[in-house]
Amino acid sequence: MRKIAFQLICMLSLVLLLQDVVAQKIQDLPGREGVSFRGLSVVNDRLLWVSGNKGTVGRSTDGGKSFQWMTVKGHEKRDFRDIEAFDAVTAVILAVDSPGLILRTFDGGESWQEVYRDNRSGIFLDALHFRNKDEGMAVGDPIDGKILLLRTADGGRSWQPYPNTYPAPIEGEAFFAASGGNMVTLKKAETIFVSGGKQSRVFYAGQAFELPLKQGETSTGANAIALKYPNRKRGGRHWVVVGGDFGKDKEKDGNFCFTQDGGASWQQATAPPQGYRSGISYVRGNQLIACGTSGVDWSRDGGRNWTLFSSVGYHVVQKAKDGKAVYLAGGNGRIGKLVR
Repeated sequence: MRKIAFQLICMLSLVLLLQDVVAQKIQDLPGREGVSFRGLSVVNDRLLWVSGNKGTVGRSTDGGKSFQWMTVKGHEKRDFRDIEAFDAVTAVILAVDSPGLILRTFDGGESWQEVYRDNRSGIFLDALHFRNKDEGMAVGDPIDGKILLLRTADGGRSWQPYPNTYPAPIEGEAFFAASGGNMVTLKKAETIFVSGGKQSRVFYAGQAFELPLKQGETSTGANAIALKYPNRKRGGRHWVVVGGDFGKDKEKDGNFCFTQDGGASWQQATAPPQGYRSGISYVRGNQLIACGTSGVDWSRDGGRNWTLFSSVGYHVVQKAKDGKAVYLAGGNGRIGKLVR
């Protein structure tokens, strides 16, 4: 009887898992053909901004039904890999490569003010994140033997170097300009970020710890991190990290890990996502969504088990800061919305 009961429980769990996955789908939204989107900022259920190459920025105020498209004047060839929006008129964008640039708009994208420029050789900004409307951080690839960290306390109007107390980067270690998902700033003036390349580590509280992810090549390592309780001290205890090898985007070896003790120890999934993943977000409770160039996966148990539910690729996924909506953005102007 016990064996039969156990089998029934297993079958019921499988049915519930399949039902949960089948219920997910991605609704296509009007995008911008020919543009690769990596920047995404979802302010609320109806307001979202996207940014990408060819100097492109887009804004929707109706939940993605329509977008206002703009090309940042004077920066038509720049790739804006990250964006942070605060409302319908205020946003900050980050351009990769040289020179390092951060721009800010206060009029809905009609004009952009240069708020940070770095002309040093080898400069490469990767990501930015704000803990509130005033305080934010940005990270860039190592330069002069140190991780580049910047800080703003005035909503992105000005940026200053942040005192770097973190361990020196290992040779070949850097940060992917993967949609800003590799950095999280917390309410208690703390920042958590993850690296990739020849070495893949998580940095927090002035320390760095190796992650159990695929690493050793320039295309490997961590791409994004998400925290279940970002408003708690050190982001609570439940963190999830995705990555892998973007050069082999269908390989699932070493592409995901999670911690239940605030980074003290890390585990890998029983059934990982089906390939390299560059974006991840908590949706509700233990439910997670992860995306990459080879598809989109869903987990209902905190990341222990993943199921592919879309083979369409996206670079970034994000849940609304104030709301429940989940949006995705990717290559060839692709923008989508999670429908459940």
